[in-house]
Amino acid sequence: MSIRKLVSTLGLAALLATSMNAAMAAEKTDFKVAWSIYVGWMPWGWASDTGIVKKWADKYGITIEVTQFNDYVESINQYTAGAYDAVTLTNMDGLSIPAAGGVDTTAVIVGDFSAGNDAVILKGPGTLADIKGKPVNLVEFSVSHYLLARALETVGMTERDVSVVNTSDPDMVGAFQTADVSAMVTWNPMVSEILGLPDATKVFDSAQIPGEIIDMMVANTDVLKDNPKFGQALAGIWYDTMAVMTANTDEGAAARAAMGAASGTDQQGFEAQLAATKLFPTAAEAVAFTTSPDLKTTMDKVRTFLFDKGLLGSGAPSADVIGIELPNGDVLGDAANVKLRFSDVYMKAAADGTL
Repeated sequence: MSIRKLVSTLGLAALLATSMNAAMAAEKTDFKVAWSIYVGWMPWGWASDTGIVKKWADKYGITIEVTQFNDYVESINQYTAGAYDAVTLTNMDGLSIPAAGGVDTTAVIVGDFSAGNDAVILKGPGTLADIKGKPVNLVEFSVSHYLLARALETVGMTERDVSVVNTSDPDMVGAFQTADVSAMVTWNPMVSEILGLPDATKVFDSAQIPGEIIDMMVANTDVLKDNPKFGQALAGIWYDTMAVMTANTDEGAAARAAMGAASGTDQQGFEAQLAATKLFPTAAEAVAFTTSPDLKTTMDKVRTFLFDKGLLGSGAPSADVIGIELPNGDVLGDAANVKLRFSDVYMKAAADGTL
């Protein structure tokens, strides 16, 4: 699901973002959206393929180009560099990549949170406590790394009790089947594939930290400010698509089957992944989650993790270095350096029927 770009690229991304932001912050009619394969983001590709994107773009007199990336990190880097106006990412990656790279970013759509899609898996039988002393393969500095840290806390351990082995996400399934691997943390669809192997045992998953790994569609804040129609169109696209794909109808089943096929599985496999996802199919549910006090607690945990890993920018003196604005206007961190914003404006408009 969520991959963390190595910190060494942030400097370049920040430089590129600085040069691109001024050009992006202007009224325009053509917009570019990037997304990557994950159960909670498949609706964007389907909406583009079926004309829903065009329907809402036409309503607001704009054009929206939706592009699929096979490399999640690259999609975020392209957004950070200014090549795209919006991108799908997690709450943690939104803070650690574009925000830490200096790009003011707003969460337009809070689509879901992982409720089992991310998991800690042992090779052979055992419990989470048996991970002590083992090498753990994961994408370093990703939400998998965060999940491992949160899992270890539950059994009185820290990362010092294991050794992290950085592993690329396309290599996960193959790596698990080698003799060198004894534990792994990853996300769907790799989790489903690995758990299908005879020697795999799930010992912890994201359902045990509900609401902490959040999947979103974010956009450049300056672009949204100058072009509110873009945000309105994104909300219209999303909730129009949700109404179809979550329906217990032939049309809904066909949509889920198409999304499954596009993600490399089938309808049954896709629906199994949906079952491990707390999807917010209505705007009202998304607004309730985004405005809950729990979001502030979650983002405090996330920023602390990132600061501890040195991922909030070179020389960051504390986790307060980047401001995170919540829907009620409260700011975690530096209010003079807000770079990640959670907004309920467009979701509320969808809930109120005012799009």
